Amino acid sequence: MDKFKKVQDVIASVEADVTKFYEGGNAAAGTRVRKAMQDLKVLAQEIRAEITDKKNSAK
Repeated sequence: MDKFKKVQDVIASVEADVTKFYEGGNAAAGTRVRKAMQDLKVLAQEIRAEITDKKNSAK
């Protein structure tokens, strides 16, 4: 659950930059969004691994 909270925090923190990039054309904001998306990808993979481990240990 801790990692899921981190996912929510990353999304909340990058929300302003998404608006700046898509509505304002700010290239630097786009770079920050790309980094945040990479961080989300890593967190999502870690969550997937934890879920798989938990499911397999329950058997």
